Amino acid sequence: MIPISIAGKYDQPPLWHRLRDHAKQPAMVFIPFAAGYFLSYAFRTVNGPIADQLIETFQLGPRDLRLLTSVYFLSFAAFQIPTGLLIDRYGPRRVQAALLVIAAAGAFLFAIAPDRPTLMLSRALIGLGSSGALVTGLKALSLWMPPQRRTMGNCYLVMCGGLGAMASTVPLDAVAGVLAWRGIFVILAATTLAVAGLVWTMVPDATRTRVDSLGDTWRGFQDVVGDPRFWRMAPLSASVVGSVFAIHGLWAARWLADVPRLTQSEVASVLLAMGASLTVGAGTLGLLATYLRRWGFSTTTLFGAACIVFLAVEAVIVSDTAFPPVMSFGAFAVFGAITVLSFTIIGELFPPEMAGRAYGALNVLHLGAAFVAQAAIGAVVALWPTSADGHVPADAYKAAFAIIVAIQVVALLWFALTAARKGLVPGQRVSPPNPQFSLEPRK
Repeated sequence: MIPISIAGKYDQPPLWHRLRDHAKQPAMVFIPFAAGYFLSYAFRTVNGPIADQLIETFQLGPRDLRLLTSVYFLSFAAFQIPTGLLIDRYGPRRVQAALLVIAAAGAFLFAIAPDRPTLMLSRALIGLGSSGALVTGLKALSLWMPPQRRTMGNCYLVMCGGLGAMASTVPLDAVAGVLAWRGIFVILAATTLAVAGLVWTMVPDATRTRVDSLGDTWRGFQDVVGDPRFWRMAPLSASVVGSVFAIHGLWAARWLADVPRLTQSEVASVLLAMGASLTVGAGTLGLLATYLRRWGFSTTTLFGAACIVFLAVEAVIVSDTAFPPVMSFGAFAVFGAITVLSFTIIGELFPPEMAGRAYGALNVLHLGAAFVAQAAIGAVVALWPTSADGHVPADAYKAAFAIIVAIQVVALLWFALTAARKGLVPGQRVSPPNPQFSLEPRK
């Protein structure tokens, strides 16, 4: 009898184990950071749906409400640079786990806050603890995700933020009817603490061949912010993304309640549609960037085009046309998901070991712009007296939003002019060897 060797066929682990091992590391990296970003977006937008309850509990006026909401962005933005430095030095796992513990403490303090100062402090702690959610995830993907899958990984991460925004609308409104806002924040605190444990136990530590000194780490950050390529697109990205954060996080809800006079449940439905649109927009822009790359179009081209459409949508909202709010604000969120594109561009401009600082530098502009936009809208709206039934006139919101649009137009002109100087006019096809990015990635 002739022996038949079956080693090649059967001396392998079962198919399930091979599939599990193949997907193990990306899943271990992606899932915990996606959960953290989901929570950060839920924290960012939660004040909109519960604004009426907060106003009633603490007797808040428009200025108090916008300060309470925008202090999240202030502390979030203030810690972006330290976050980037810490991520590049200690790795995303350690930094994100520690920050989520701070966010959980802030959420619990918010739940038991007896007065306005405690409410402000707890909101600042939540912003500080949420400050690393996106940049740690992007850094982790740059370290462990294969390059050809990184754009879609970034896309899926941003989509999880949209899911977090969706969760803080109609689902939150339903829970609020049973638990009220204090109970909601107790649940958020416990969930955030659980995600911190998930990050600590599931995510591998970043391997480092050497540890830079603090001086070297800081000089690396200076290299990022001193690079003119960074400043070609950063102002436009910050003005657009910052306005999305500010409006989606608070002022969309107030506009909908005061201008078309929607009920609380109708407002929650529109905000749910905005969260869904943000998720769809992130996925669509990520897929478009991947597809257009094959045809020689740069991600920068798509970024510029998306910003132009975004400005057109804002003009429709400000003009108060007959479009249903769910359509106009939904389109606002779809094209406001350019975060996927701007972070993809930045990730290609700088090497992985500097990614945390690069992402942090851009995100500090995003969050700083959000803080300024949210506070500025509140200041402009407060110039108009409220009506007898407690509503702010439509002209107040139109004036505030128009100022934001004007700033974005200036940033768009800067983007177009600086790109043109380098032969990078939006819409221009670029040729190999680098067909994806027209901002000349670092060699």
